[in-house]
Amino acid sequence: MVKKTEAGGLFGSQRSRVSAPLSQSMVKSRKIGWRSAAAIVIANMVGTGVFTSLGFQLQALENTWTILSLWVIGAVFSLLGAFSYAELGTRLPKSGGEYHFLSQIYHPFLGYLSGWVSLTVGFAASIALSAMAMGAYLQDIMGWSGRIIAILAILVISMIHSFSVRQSSFFQNFLTLLKIVLILFLIFFGITLHTPVNAIDWSDNWKNEFFSPAYAVSLIYVIYAFSGWNAAAYIVEEIDQPKKNLPKALIWGTLLVGILFVLLQLSFLNQATIGQLRNKVDVGSVVAQIMFGKTGGSTISLLIALLLVASISAMVWVGPRVTQAMAREYHNWRFFSQENSNGVPVRAVVLQAIISLFMVVTSSFEQLLVYSGFILQLFTSLSVAGVLLLRWRKQGEPGAYLSPAFPWIQLIFLLFSAWILIFLLIDKPMESLLGLVNVLVGTISYRWSANYAINKH
Repeated sequence: MVKKTEAGGLFGSQRSRVSAPLSQSMVKSRKIGWRSAAAIVIANMVGTGVFTSLGFQLQALENTWTILSLWVIGAVFSLLGAFSYAELGTRLPKSGGEYHFLSQIYHPFLGYLSGWVSLTVGFAASIALSAMAMGAYLQDIMGWSGRIIAILAILVISMIHSFSVRQSSFFQNFLTLLKIVLILFLIFFGITLHTPVNAIDWSDNWKNEFFSPAYAVSLIYVIYAFSGWNAAAYIVEEIDQPKKNLPKALIWGTLLVGILFVLLQLSFLNQATIGQLRNKVDVGSVVAQIMFGKTGGSTISLLIALLLVASISAMVWVGPRVTQAMAREYHNWRFFSQENSNGVPVRAVVLQAIISLFMVVTSSFEQLLVYSGFILQLFTSLSVAGVLLLRWRKQGEPGAYLSPAFPWIQLIFLLFSAWILIFLLIDKPMESLLGLVNVLVGTISYRWSANYAINKH
């Protein structure tokens, strides 16, 4: 066992978690309830995708039934995953998400690879994407470079999450509430305000579009927009009474977002024509200017940009817990396992911020978006398949949550996921291969970690 020493610094003293016994009230003060956990789920899900992907879907699709069916399928797919992760998180109640699940169900090698992917792609890249989108929304308003805004956002939010869980919880809940209020505002006025010309098409043309290749491509964008439904499973140890509160956070958070996403797309289509939205990244800004004019639209755009802070905040909070889980078990990562006096893995927060900043400086938004989807979907599928194995082995904590309609929920999720992965390999071979290259680098890192651990002993 590696001895942890105290060290001062900007973020407070670094102390061993076992340096002194904690009272029950002190332990409880470090925990969050299901509402805070659900806020993490909502904030992870409601990000760049819901405000950008409609423009890409309208490249080849025009029927309203077709567009809305994409978002309904995305919501159902995410909800199936949430049921499965609720069972995983309560059967194997330890922070770390797929890293912990795959290590326990399959082999530490797969767990390590999932942790590697989470660190290098899953969270760091998503943080960079949200920060870059925020910069794109704000650069005209503030007159600053979008890249500079993205860098500042990552630095400031990472610092906020380097003090205490209670502060992180308050900050996250406040921003998530504002985000929901903004979406409800856009839905209400998008559906109720009259517009003489819109993109609504309720004809039966959906039959032709539903079975077209363009539908499959659009569905991939929607699945990306829904990513984040499993966020609370990464911080199981920080949730009070996780067997009760984790399922509530995952399922209700995902269900709420699914309803909001479908209604928001309907409100966008009700206000703008296909020509106005097609190929547009800033869909929310386009619709806001149509509804409220240039000044009102700029105000809404500013709010959308600022509320991307909630997405960055949620990922900055959750991501380092995966790194910390890896660091507890691999000696060459041990440096990043230490916590400050409030139980926050500050060094892991700093590492993730550095990787995100590197991506902001060296990559474009499109490059980051397309290359990460394949490999993230692969590890999510392996985790959901793990529910089948856990039930078969009768493995895990007693009294854990049991997902309904077993095993059909898991089988439907896996079949649909396999279809997405195969389609990505065929349609986006370069991006998919780049994801596999990242896994290869992670494999080399694992061999080095294993050898290092052997040498240390």
